[in-house]
Amino acid sequence: MTSFQDLCYQSLKKHVPAGRVISYKNLAILIGNPRASRAVGNAMNKNPFAPQIPCHRVVKSDGNIGGFSASIYLKIELLEKEGIKVKNNKIVDFDSVQVVASLEKY
Repeated sequence: MTSFQDLCYQSLKKHVPAGRVISYKNLAILIGNPRASRAVGNAMNKNPFAPQIPCHRVVKSDGNIGGFSASIYLKIELLEKEGIKVKNNKIVDFDSVQVVASLEKY
């Protein structure tokens, strides 16, 4: 595992509780690398610690589910178990459940 992956996993675990989601972009901002959305996605795809490191909570910026290495259906099931509503592969009331990181320091 790389130090970048570890930073992604630890930040996700620390800042995104059950029942909340974060976008790839906001997780990149949270770790201090606002241009690293794709790298965050790659790190989530390689997560060897799921579900302890809850990569299923990372979604696209528009509320769409995005990918999941196991299966999109498992990602939806995990989110729904945490109280996140999903309809047509999109988070319902996305703005109310997303964790937003600040770009102020960038």
